[in-house]
Amino acid sequence: MAEHGTPSERIAAELRRRIATGELAPGTRVPSTRRITQEWGVAMATATKVLNRLRDEGLVRAVPGVGTVVAGTPTAGAKAGGTTAAGAHVRVPDREPQRASGAQESATTPVSPGAPGGRRTRTGGERELTRERIVAAALQVADAEGLAALSMRRVATDLGVATMSLYRHVPGKDELLRLMMNVAFGEQPLPERLSPHWREALEEVARLQWRIYRRHPWLASTMSFTRPVLAPDAALHTERSMAALSGVGLSWEEIAQASVALAAFVCGLATHFEREAQAEQDSGLSADEWMDRLDAEDHDRLMADPERFPMFDAMNRGPELDLSLEALYEFGMARMLDGIETMIERRRA
Repeated sequence: MAEHGTPSERIAAELRRRIATGELAPGTRVPSTRRITQEWGVAMATATKVLNRLRDEGLVRAVPGVGTVVAGTPTAGAKAGGTTAAGAHVRVPDREPQRASGAQESATTPVSPGAPGGRRTRTGGERELTRERIVAAALQVADAEGLAALSMRRVATDLGVATMSLYRHVPGKDELLRLMMNVAFGEQPLPERLSPHWREALEEVARLQWRIYRRHPWLASTMSFTRPVLAPDAALHTERSMAALSGVGLSWEEIAQASVALAAFVCGLATHFEREAQAEQDSGLSADEWMDRLDAEDHDRLMADPERFPMFDAMNRGPELDLSLEALYEFGMARMLDGIETMIERRRA
């Protein structure tokens, strides 16, 4: 049932209108999720829903390296001279392959124009489909648009294959995320040899994790320290951290706790990469621009009320502070390592 009146349906209807009138011609890029959030002031999840809806209707398609473009032959939700479910008139070219009587094809199911009755045949893309290609396509979606945009259907659309063909290589989205996680950690491998000093070695591991999370903003939110995913390249980070602490006088429990606690600190702070990317997409403002646009009255109420906020008031009168994610990471990592060093010194004493 069409969601008449919802933001996603209204935006989808407007884009259908642009396609129907030729304002967006076949092959033309349609507004990206980022552009939709900026133009209509909606959340990224809503923008993603809009493009998924149009893909399901066959009106747009994803082109690797280009983006989402108007499809040359819309197939779903429209007939020649007819209307879509939302009432937008869409003309379908006469060369659209005929459906078999009583058959209902999915918009993501490739149909061979030469096949009798429009029956589905395996495409070249499906014959060349591999688990590695699926994971690479999924990474591209997540890196560019976040996990909210990732689905098996979306990956299939980007690869130009039927959704069900993915399941011959990947059992489901959970396994896909595990494979993505492993690739993300594996593409920036740990050095063969870490520093022989435990503190420098732990810092090497932590800095590499920070770079990996920064490169893949969605990654930190998929990590769990209570129900860890079995991703070998990710587990290797913990293995090397524990190895760096072996032989310094700590118990096995202390070695494990110190290694996991440091990794949890890095991961926890790194979750803000995705949150900031989402906030920037939703608002169209960077963190600095957003701070600059804070209502002056609200800002003054918080920062310049010496009775209620004496510390904020004093801080506001001092030099500018650096509370960026990078600064917090550097400070927090150093303090974590200081604490481990103190514990080691006590054991040796």
